[in-house]
Amino acid sequence: MKKTTYALILFFIFSNSALATKEISIDVTAKDIAAKTSNLKPKVIKLAIEAFYRAKRAGISIKKPILTVIDYTLASTQKRLWVVDLDSKRVLYTSMCAHGKYSGENYTTSFSNRMGSLQTSIGLFLTEDTYFGRDGYTLRLEGLEKGFNDNARDRLIVFHGAPYVNQKFATVAGRIGRSWGCPAVEKPLAEPIINTIKGGTLIFSFYNHPQWLSKSKFINNEA
Repeated sequence: MKKTTYALILFFIFSNSALATKEISIDVTAKDIAAKTSNLKPKVIKLAIEAFYRAKRAGISIKKPILTVIDYTLASTQKRLWVVDLDSKRVLYTSMCAHGKYSGENYTTSFSNRMGSLQTSIGLFLTEDTYFGRDGYTLRLEGLEKGFNDNARDRLIVFHGAPYVNQKFATVAGRIGRSWGCPAVEKPLAEPIINTIKGGTLIFSFYNHPQWLSKSKFINNEA
């Protein structure tokens, strides 16, 4: 056997082994993190972690190993947002999270990237700087997925707290209040969460949306 052929065989063996090891590592991390919560699905956190590493390889300027996951398949009356430290595998915060006014009642049913839609956008976002606005302490977001959330800045889709995101409102109305498309969280948690995730971390907003699942460059489209 020629040396070059032997070297190529070894390269493919070690490459495949490294890929398999990384896949196992992500799977184990996802299960460990999910086990520390009551309703974060291992499949969702695994996709989020994969998206984190794909974004990193794509040159997205990620400053900290902090990942925020929102699962819009869950009811708004449930805790469906988690802030995770990937290094320590700790869940730092969990909160209810509002969806857009025209994205559904208790459950989300539709999403949009269109100006004026007042609907939620899905996909991967990068956190930016903060400011004080109509909703108090607020975090700007950059949508990273063309056609799905890349109009976020123009639509003023931001991360903030809201007085209509709490258990009392949910008990009375059967759902929490709705935003104009922003991922709004429980008011007391807004400031600590924003201070943790601001300035270059990722937010992974998930839904079983066939078009996004097949076209996103940040998730495994062959899964």
